[in-house]
Amino acid sequence: MSRKFKPGDHVRWNSEAGHVGGTITRVHTRDFQWHGYTRHCSEDDPQYEIKSDKTDHVAVHKGGALHKA
Repeated sequence: MSRKFKPGDHVRWNSEAGHVGGTITRVHTRDFQWHGYTRHCSEDDPQYEIKSDKTDHVAVHKGGALHKA
């Protein structure tokens, strides 16, 4: 099971460009389509939409990849 976060939490994660920070905007608890791919998640293992602090980029990650900032 991964860490639990809620909308408004400020988090960081490691990307190809280094550490990135952002704010969680949405929590997904059911499978959903993202850029043409099905993202798998559940109540026990949600995925989080995160808006980057520096750009308009929106990323989706599981809780295991995120750390509270």
